Amino acid sequence: MYRKYIVAGTLAFVGLTGAQAEEAADADTEITKLDRLLISEGRTPVEAEKSGRAHTVISGEALEENRVRYVADALRMVPGVAVSRTGSHGGLTQLRMRGAEGNHVLVMIDGIEMSETSSGEFDFGSLLVDDIERIEVLRGPQSAFWGSNATAGVINIITKRGERNGFSTSIRSEAGTDGTWLGGLSMRGGGENYDVALSGLLRNTGGFNVSDYGTERDGDRNATLNGRFTVDLTPALSVDGTLRYVDRKSDLDAQDYGWGSPTYGQVLDTDDQVASRELFGSLGATHVALDGALTQRLRFTGSDTFREYSAGGAVTSSNSGGRYNGLYQASWEFDTPSLLEARHRLTGGYEWERETFLPSHLTNKLARSTNSFVGEYRGEFLDQFSVNAALRRDDNDAFSDATTYSLSGAWRVPGTDTRLHASLGTGVTNPTFFEQFGYLPTQFMGNPGLLPEESFGWDIGVEQGFFGSMLIVDLTYFNQDLTNEIATAYDGPLPTPVNLDGRSERQGVEVAATVDLFNGFTATASYTYTDATEQAVAAGPRLVEVRRPKHAGSLNAAYRFYNNRARVFGEVVVNGEMLDLDFSTFPSSRVRLKPYTVVNVGGSFRFNETVEGFARIENLFDEEYEDVLGYNTQGLVAFFGLKGGF
Repeated sequence: MYRKYIVAGTLAFVGLTGAQAEEAADADTEITKLDRLLISEGRTPVEAEKSGRAHTVISGEALEENRVRYVADALRMVPGVAVSRTGSHGGLTQLRMRGAEGNHVLVMIDGIEMSETSSGEFDFGSLLVDDIERIEVLRGPQSAFWGSNATAGVINIITKRGERNGFSTSIRSEAGTDGTWLGGLSMRGGGENYDVALSGLLRNTGGFNVSDYGTERDGDRNATLNGRFTVDLTPALSVDGTLRYVDRKSDLDAQDYGWGSPTYGQVLDTDDQVASRELFGSLGATHVALDGALTQRLRFTGSDTFREYSAGGAVTSSNSGGRYNGLYQASWEFDTPSLLEARHRLTGGYEWERETFLPSHLTNKLARSTNSFVGEYRGEFLDQFSVNAALRRDDNDAFSDATTYSLSGAWRVPGTDTRLHASLGTGVTNPTFFEQFGYLPTQFMGNPGLLPEESFGWDIGVEQGFFGSMLIVDLTYFNQDLTNEIATAYDGPLPTPVNLDGRSERQGVEVAATVDLFNGFTATASYTYTDATEQAVAAGPRLVEVRRPKHAGSLNAAYRFYNNRARVFGEVVVNGEMLDLDFSTFPSSRVRLKPYTVVNVGGSFRFNETVEGFARIENLFDEEYEDVLGYNTQGLVAFFGLKGGF
């Protein structure tokens, strides 16, 4: 009954206001609103003012000016997002959105799904900030558009394209504490009908000791290559492609799971390592006809990942996985001027996907396929209202078929600086290969009979401008339920995943503010309140979920001066108290991780048109804290560097 009232209320709001969803945003490391928000190459674009999703856009310029090196650190500034890293840079880095799990967030780079087939989750520990045009963070259920894993939201990363009728080169180098150094090269160019972009980045750090034991430092080496091209074969037909390769080696400190050991469940100072190789690629074509009214897109994407774990120089386990996707979609745009001055866009598409996985303890490769059908409608009315609706059908060969939907709307109140927004939708997350078939036969037992997780979520909010839009504040309330949640049970001979009978409930408030008081000074701020609880059995007790701070916030301020040649900035990240699991006891117990505040500062100076110097200090006050119980985090570090453009 409760859900029916929520659905009816939200639908009524959307229908009466035409509201196109929550764009609860503009909070981030210098977030900029774009005139058009492109979710991916395979979906229709939408103007920011008419966006049907709660979104935040982080510009590539902001990332570069604030000298952020890991995408995860930029995402800490976004409302609704919680980041946890197991110790050093390069360690497993998870992102939770609106209180959901890491595999409930779909991650894409240039339209390619990045989540691993093994865990259904993307490890942000490997993702460096390299030639990024922008990062789009869309909050709320998105499965109607993107299928499995988009239960809580989507993070879409777009890299920089080439330059038409020109050529440019950028070189940067930096060095810092903990034996850290970085070198990067990017080239962009093109002619009248084509453009090409290539970039490469190599970062190495000696790191620090993640464990409370021993003295060994846990370092990380990361090499990333990225390329993309676009060619206009005719005025109506273009082809494009991308290729991305990541080669990485990271030191690990393992937890002790030897029963009876005096250090059972604790993080030990071991010489474990993980070596990773990741390859992603895509090839697509776009055809426009009927004076731009009909747009057809065809796209193929593929990925291949390999992980190898070792201890004491000997390989202990490995796994490989791949994902292959084919998409066709067609969009038809038309106007009805006599009927509410309306503009319409209808989109229909078919998508095929195949996932594979091979762990070292199995001899036969595991595989599963999905055929999906997607329909979407966008409408704009009276130059005020916008609505969006989508319906998706996934036919799975390994799980029960799923139907998901999405509905959203926005209304810019005429003559005011007020915008209302609302959205609702459903999501689905399929069991991962790890959950189905286990990690190692002696450590974690899989459960092939798992059911997909299902969710329903909604949000409603208002964006308000003050003082001629010098101050913009967005306030959004969100609510999301999850059923069939997959959790690990410890009541058998080995831990194994099961579907919980109870319901997980996540609700909260997101606040984002952007200030532009005068030329040269800008500031953004965000605050998130999250109430996330899980329920093992129906009508049973509700437990607060781990690694989700109830209160979190951020502040970024920057000032330009000296004819815009100099810039200084400061960042504050506040993470409230949260729970984590203590595995030193059996069964595990819940403990509290203390709140923390991390301050980062930095600046840059442009010497001339081609050379710029920069510096950044992270964790200025050397705050001691934990994102994950037992894993130390980075203390005060500093780096400086030079960048040249030609």
